[in-house]
Order: sequence, then C-alpha cells, then structure tokens
Amino acid sequence: MKTGSDKAMETFDYVIVGGGTAGCALADRLTENSRHTVLVLEAGGKDDGFWISIPAGFSKLLTGARYNWRFETEPEDNTLNRRIVVPRGKGLGGSSLINGMIFVRGQKQDFDGWAQAGATGWSFEDVLPYFKKLENFEDGASDMRGGGGPLNVERVALRPELAEAFIAAGEQAGFPRNPDYNGVSQEGFGYYQVTQKKGRRWSAADAYLRRAEARPNLSIRTGAHVTGLRLEGTRVVGVDYRVGTEPRSVAARAEVVMAAGAVQTPQILELSGIGDPAHLRSVGIDVRHALPGVGNNYRDHFCTRMNWRVKKPITLNEQARGLSLAASVAQYFATRTGILTLGTGLAHGFVKTRPELESPDVQFFFMHASYANAADRSLDKEPGMTIGVAQLRPDSVGSIHVKSADPYASPAIRPNFLAARSDAETLIEGMKVARRVVAQPAMDPYRAFEMSPGPNVNTDAEWLEFARSNGQTIYHPIGTCSMGIGPNAVVDPSLKPYGLQGLRIVDASVMPLMVSANTEAAVLMIAEKGADLILRDAAV
Repeated sequence: MKTGSDKAMETFDYVIVGGGTAGCALADRLTENSRHTVLVLEAGGKDDGFWISIPAGFSKLLTGARYNWRFETEPEDNTLNRRIVVPRGKGLGGSSLINGMIFVRGQKQDFDGWAQAGATGWSFEDVLPYFKKLENFEDGASDMRGGGGPLNVERVALRPELAEAFIAAGEQAGFPRNPDYNGVSQEGFGYYQVTQKKGRRWSAADAYLRRAEARPNLSIRTGAHVTGLRLEGTRVVGVDYRVGTEPRSVAARAEVVMAAGAVQTPQILELSGIGDPAHLRSVGIDVRHALPGVGNNYRDHFCTRMNWRVKKPITLNEQARGLSLAASVAQYFATRTGILTLGTGLAHGFVKTRPELESPDVQFFFMHASYANAADRSLDKEPGMTIGVAQLRPDSVGSIHVKSADPYASPAIRPNFLAARSDAETLIEGMKVARRVVAQPAMDPYRAFEMSPGPNVNTDAEWLEFARSNGQTIYHPIGTCSMGIGPNAVVDPSLKPYGLQGLRIVDASVMPLMVSANTEAAVLMIAEKGADLILRDAAV
C-alpha cells in the first residue's frame, strides 16, 4: 500500500471518494487486477478503535464522535419537531464499523421493482449472483446463499429463553418459524444472521480492505476530507480534498467513483456545482452541471420501540451490570462468546400486516433488554424486553441538501417520516401485531406489563401519536442519487450520472426504492456489481 504526503498533483486510474462499506469493496475488486491504480480518500481515520471488534460496542460507537458523523434531521411536524439522530460511520469501513451487524438481503420483489422502475439489469435474477459472491454464510453455500465470499455471515449464537418464547409466540400468532429469511422466503420468526466471525464484528474493512491494502496499486489516505470534484466541461477529472488545513488535489485517468453514502455523496456533488440549479444558486454555489434529482428521493426506515417489563431476572438489563457484567467481559475475552457478541437484534419477525399481501411489510427486532432513551441506550434497572417495529418499504420521500458552500457544514436532512398515509397505517398495524404476539401463551411466564406505549394506547390516532413521539431512524438512508429513468433520476443503470463523464456513483444513494432489509448487504451487492461494470468498461 502506498502512502504519501506530497503536495504535487497525483494521478491514479480510479479515485474512490469514501472508504466506507462500498468503498472498501470497490478498493478490493478494482485492485485485484494489477493493471489499475486506485486511491481511496476517507475523511475519517483507521478502523483500530477498541470497541469496533466487540459486537456489543455498537452502543458506544453510535454515540461517540470518533467513528460517527453524528448527523441530525431538521425538525419536522410529522415527528413533533424533534431532531432525530442519523448516525453515519466515519473511518475505514464506514457504517459497517458502527452498525448493528444484522445481515438481511431483502425480498425478490425489491430488486424486481428496481428493474421495473428503469434500473434495467438490477432485477433479483441479476443481483443474486453478487449477493452470493460477497458472502461466506457459515451454514454453507446453496442456490440462494454464498460460500467463500469475503463477508462472513453467521447466526446469532445466543439462544436465551426469552427469545425462544418470542419465536414460539410468533408461531402461536399464526406466523411460520423461518430458519433462513435470506433464503426462498423472508416471512416468519427466528434468529438474526450477523456480520461476525468467531465472536468479532466483521466489517467491510475486515472483509475487503485487509486483503487488499498491501497491494502496490492501492493507496489509502485517511483524514482526507473531500471538498469537491474537479470538472473540465462535463467530464470529472479529479478531486479536491484537505488533510487538516492543507488543500490537495488528485487526478483520475479513468473515473472518480463516489462511495460516500446517501448523505455525503449528494452533499459533495452539490458542493461541486452538480445538482438542482435553483437550490445551488440559493446557497451561493455556481452551477456546473444541472441534475435536479441530486439529494431528492431520500428514504429511510422509521422504527418505533415497544417495551414490556419482564417477570424474571433473565434479561440484559441485569446481565449487563455489576458482577454479571464483569463475568461476561471475562467470558468474552476468554472465549469470544456470551452477551458481548450481541448487536442490535437477537430474534426477528418478518410479518404481513394484511393477509392479502404477497410478502412481509413489517420487520420486528426483538431484544431481551429495554431502555427508555433510544439515543443513549441506557438499560433499565428492572428486567425488560423490546420489540422494534419498522415498516419495510416506506412511501414517504424526503431530501438531503447542502445548507451552504461550506464543505464542513452538515447538510439539511429532511426524511419526511410518516408523510405518506400508507406508512402510518402500516406502522400502526405492525405495532398491533407486535402486541398480539406478546399476548400469546408462550409469553405468559415472562410478560409482566406493557410499558411503552402502554395499555391505554388503543386507537389508531393514539398509536400514530406514539409513533410520532417515539420513532427513530434505524440508520438506512438511501436513494439520494437515484438510479433509473425520468427527471428525478441521477444515474443510469451503469451507475453513471446523466450528462457527465468520468464519474460513477456506487453506494446506497443509487437505490431507487427501499429494500425490505437492513441495507449493508444491498450496499455491498451494489459495490460488487458496480466494480464489474467499471472493469468491463475499462476492458473495452
């Protein structure tokens, strides 16, 4: 791996903006063939923090500033003018350093919907080979799963009795037990699959960058804050960035590849004068290329958290304090097992809120733990359990746009949560289903009473008010440089922005519609397919 501190203009075949989830995969795949030189520019630092490899450390990483941009939404009426935190990973590995490690691919219909919306070549049949290529599923390869890929995927190892009771209650409520929601069907209850290996977080940096970083044709710059793209007419020819206060520039012979994610990719494009002319002029940025869709089509998963007090002292609330915690820490460092291997989800439920639906429209995240504040996740002192309830395919659409020409200023994030009536109705029904599941006989030995929203919440209006006051993002922003056709599309199916040369966008921002899943798997699929598209063009 080359590292340099020279101030002169350097030139590489490819310059990747962002060393996050997609950027790590791109760096690996584009340098497998020694023909191409690649530079990765990452604003954060190295992925060497103490808490990163410990799965339970996510709660520290989600609130700390070292590996997290700690963005916030603008106040909006639909969520009672609350500022909602939008964590985004900062450092090599990006959000795969701080996420909950839950691995969900999504439904066949998600990707078929992309293709039908104009993203030809991105149907489920088209993308399944890339999902299989990226993963090493520890249960083994199959027609639907990959084996031998760089990203290790294993099942949650713990089987606490409260989780077993939750899964049994799901069956009693009429839903199947599903041994593999990433297989033929997503519907049902069971245990989550996670991006871990032998009890450690397995980030995109672990999966891809570790095996690539020693290659002489790969250079990586950390602490490199990109301030804009360099254009000559309609061709992107390089990147401007700063290391500390020192301005630097780099040229790209073939392409600049944007992989900064759904928040910062549109931000950098707009800082470069690429976007909606009216908005750019309103913040004092000269228009270099009109692309009205930049920053629009923003979608995210909105999640409410329902809590119950538990009769028995068998939850993380007791296990993660005092002598019990000390014993768990010792167990983890001795054997890489125990409660420190847990991320944000233990058991899942993918459910249909209406029987006529073809596939699930709501996802449950069950944990044998409870906390009053989702922002700091401080566990209750008494036993408790939580079900996170999220609508899988939100119709509400928001935006992410720069507020000024300052490259260090956070953009305005306006998710527009619950604006679509369909989103509110689906979330309400999902919470009702969660309450029905917990009311099943399997939960009788454990269920004490419902704390949040509480038994007094029964009407749709009361449920919706709870969602508006309680809901949070679950950190899945997508769509702000949408792939497809039409006036709001930013990139074509080859991931090239309309009307520009020398630029490719390969990250969550290109998703035209939300996937029915946590987004890391789909982002890595996009990076795998995007790398193939780039290399095919290079071979012509």
